[in-house]
Amino acid sequence: MTENQTLTVRDNRTGEEFEIPITDGTIRAGDLGKIGRTDDDPGLAVYDPGFTNTASTRSAVTYIDGDKGILEYRGYPIEQLAESSTFLEVAYLLIHGELPTREQHDQWVHEITFHTFVHENLKSQLQGFRYDAHPMGMLLSSVGALSTFYPEARAIRDPQVRHDQIVRLIAKMPTLGAWSFRHAQGKPYVYPDNDLSYTENFLSMLFKMSEQKYNPDPRLAKALEVLFILHADHEQNCSTNAVRSVGSSEVDPYSAVSAGIAALYGPLHGGANEAVLKMLKRIGTPDKIPAFIEGVKRGDEKLMGFGHRVYKNFDPRATIIKKAVDDVFEVTGVNPLLEIAQELERIALEDDYFISRKLYPNVDFYSGLIYEALQFPPEMFTVLFAIPRTAGWLAQWLELVDDKEQKIARPKQIYTGDRTLDFVPAAQRWA
Repeated sequence: MTENQTLTVRDNRTGEEFEIPITDGTIRAGDLGKIGRTDDDPGLAVYDPGFTNTASTRSAVTYIDGDKGILEYRGYPIEQLAESSTFLEVAYLLIHGELPTREQHDQWVHEITFHTFVHENLKSQLQGFRYDAHPMGMLLSSVGALSTFYPEARAIRDPQVRHDQIVRLIAKMPTLGAWSFRHAQGKPYVYPDNDLSYTENFLSMLFKMSEQKYNPDPRLAKALEVLFILHADHEQNCSTNAVRSVGSSEVDPYSAVSAGIAALYGPLHGGANEAVLKMLKRIGTPDKIPAFIEGVKRGDEKLMGFGHRVYKNFDPRATIIKKAVDDVFEVTGVNPLLEIAQELERIALEDDYFISRKLYPNVDFYSGLIYEALQFPPEMFTVLFAIPRTAGWLAQWLELVDDKEQKIARPKQIYTGDRTLDFVPAAQRWA
């Protein structure tokens, strides 16, 4: 099976045959480009809108087997990491490729903890936004602006410079995210508290008011820790592809990450959990679920939070996050939408219509309920996605910078417009 790893392609236009090597289950697009190549013909290209079956890179960061419901960071199952690790330990794993020693961990946590503050000029920029500015727009703008505060970040070939920017980005994202949240509420910005853990500090910057010291409930901090771990990376999704594509121009990491935030801003990528909440609220009560299900089957309704482009049997993150729901509601009180969600899940998982289509709850189905229980408005949900995903974006960006095979992103196109038109001067066109 391993001896003849090639693909034989016959060009029926010419009768010529080509033998193309198969490596890791892929063929190189450049090898296809040799087929039919003449002085007048550039050869074959692959047409693949959305890159649904095109590998753009080799990566050792995240492994996904959608058919088996497997998600691993650097080879470690997501279930084990969510159960026993912390977000900063997972971030170290993603960035450095291995779990830290005690000394490496302590140094890593120390560096990130003491880089959580941002320049006061950036605070002034955030204060200049309208009162109703979307938090993701504020985050997008402020992360992009960081490149002007650290112009040395352009030296991406310098390992120490890269390390400094990675620490700064992971450290400052919760601060910028929390301040965008406070801005929308008209509340004063809360500075970081370096006595607290990463997630505890984030909760403090979000919710601290007049108390001298904010001590978040450990159950909420743990639930947020799990959510951050689950969202830390997810292979070559839209936002990661954006980071890699923009990063391929050798721009600084702040600009590349801001491209990822922009991609995540879109409703088809980062807004799914908000759509789940809207669906549950529209259903209203459990007794209306059967009618809603029938509407889905007729095509009149959309079942949000079920199914995934990658996972075909179940989303392993959904199983983990479902356990965190109980801990959160123990503190906040049960969200009335939970009963609707649980009944909707039960009915859908017993219905052949959804089973045959492999529609199972994904990570967004329950995460929105947790975020709402924590008093986040829906427009903050994507910010909560972007903060942990920064670690994954940076791990992918690091791979890109060190990858000898990577080139500046420049996809081909199939031109469909007019050709060789004769230009008519304006005086004649308007006569």
